[in-house]
Amino acid sequence: MFGLLKAGGKGKIINLSQVGHLVQRRLLDLGITEGSEICVKCVMPFGGPVMIESCGQCVGIRRREAVQIEVVKL
Repeated sequence: MFGLLKAGGKGKIINLSQVGHLVQRRLLDLGITEGSEICVKCVMPFGGPVMIESCGQCVGIRRREAVQIEVVKL
């Protein structure tokens, strides 16, 4: 689960199937797919969004959607 990574942590996406189709499409449009390496830039307090960087882009994802993305630590 995405919750394993803290700010500054790096990982590789292994499964996006649990995330909603609209979010999957948004990530795909940005080039973030299964197998992509990501870096968690910032985790906002009080249940706020998670900022991740992949392919040189920073993307904000709602925390409830981010926890549905399966990653492995690098």
